[in-house]
Amino acid sequence: MASPIPYLLSLITFLPLAGALVVTALAGDGPKKRAALVASLVTFLVSLLLWLAWENGEAGMQFVEDAAWLPAFHLRYHLGVDGISLFLVLLTTLLMPIAIYFSNKYVSDSIGPYLALMLLLETAMVGTFVALDLVLFFVFFEFSLIPMYFLIGRWGSGNRVYTALKFFLYTFAGSAVMLVAILGVYFATGSFDITELPSMAAKLSPTLQTWGFIAFALGFAIKVPLFPFHTWLPDAHVQAPTAGSIILAGVLLKMGTYGYLRFAVPIFPHAALQFGPYIAALAVVGILYGALVALVQKDLKSLVAYSSVAHLGFVMLGIFALNVQGMSGSVLQMVNHGISTGALFLMVGLLYERRHTRLLDEFGGLWKSVPIYCGFFLVVAMSSAGLPGLNGFVGEFTILLGMYLHQPVFAVLASLGVILAAWYLLTAFRKVAQGPLTNPANESNRLSDLKFDEIMMLLPLVLLFFIIGLFPNLFLDKINPSVEALVSQQAAIVQTAVVTK
Repeated sequence: MASPIPYLLSLITFLPLAGALVVTALAGDGPKKRAALVASLVTFLVSLLLWLAWENGEAGMQFVEDAAWLPAFHLRYHLGVDGISLFLVLLTTLLMPIAIYFSNKYVSDSIGPYLALMLLLETAMVGTFVALDLVLFFVFFEFSLIPMYFLIGRWGSGNRVYTALKFFLYTFAGSAVMLVAILGVYFATGSFDITELPSMAAKLSPTLQTWGFIAFALGFAIKVPLFPFHTWLPDAHVQAPTAGSIILAGVLLKMGTYGYLRFAVPIFPHAALQFGPYIAALAVVGILYGALVALVQKDLKSLVAYSSVAHLGFVMLGIFALNVQGMSGSVLQMVNHGISTGALFLMVGLLYERRHTRLLDEFGGLWKSVPIYCGFFLVVAMSSAGLPGLNGFVGEFTILLGMYLHQPVFAVLASLGVILAAWYLLTAFRKVAQGPLTNPANESNRLSDLKFDEIMMLLPLVLLFFIIGLFPNLFLDKINPSVEALVSQQAAIVQTAVVTK
């Protein structure tokens, strides 16, 4: 459906790029900080028009923009959003102002280039979620590697250069394989258009179905990351600056799970059905492995990093339930993980800026000295653990319901991950906030509680915990039509193939 607001998606995509150019041109740290924050806030406010002008019940693409890009190669500048991508765009534009405000407050080293890279990253992420041409998608998808590589390598901590290189090589290798599959799909169908390709699935030979799916699945598995392709993630989270961790967990990892829903499953439906049980099994292993490793972490940031491996396993599990309940739950859980884990990394960053350590043994009894911080920490931890009434519960329950209808054993095993999540998150909270206050560095006269502006950074995320948890249909009503269309289309293609045989 054509956009009721001309060029709205282009505006949302490229406003951060314009902000990056302004930041680069300005002199002085103060003007650079203000320009970056204004650019990210304006982008968020403009993106809210997607929600306000959304056509409920519409399954197809909305706000579509379509123009010739490179006609000789059948490439088009084709943008659009549906219920699967809408909230990922909004999640991106919400988290970026929070990450930039935190950076303005606590990053002082070469702040101009840092902020410009953050804004460039926002353009790449939004572009990935709205691109409807395979090559255009690939350009945005790959471009996101560059800003994050420099953010980790230049402003990270510890062995940051090695970590940045590992992050880049892992994800780039997977993308290179995916590019070969993109070309294979084009030569088989004559199209790069994402909206046309699912209906052309019949043109793909069984061999191309299989190898194309494997190539796409590998590229996205590394990005998620799906066990056992997860080894780059804990290093990247621990060494990245706080804002980088917020965006990495909140948005960048969703580019992998989104890729499965947008490309791997619709374009290769037969192969998705064939390989689905194996990927679901890996997702269950990731859920349990990530949770068990999180339990033994001594570094709070490392604990949150491994929790991402576990929580994204739930997202993958829902996708390969291959039914409406599981897939809709996965889309919602992508948003839930983004705000909950983004908030967890923000909490870790706020504590680190006060104590310059993340070791759990260095804390204890903080409720006596910083009660506001601990109150927020408890709510954020409960959101991530899936407490009923908060956002995480709705997504995980819907995913488990969908998987139970498909493969009950996987659902039962994955439910153990919910118990383990409560265990490691409550253990972390206990070690940080409860017990006696024995370390003088944690006393109230040496450790300041959250300030007003820091509360304002957390408040939008905490409000969303309750809004999604109590009123999930505000979101599912927009997600479900697109997911139902995807499931119906896949079932029709598979059924046609069976009848033909």
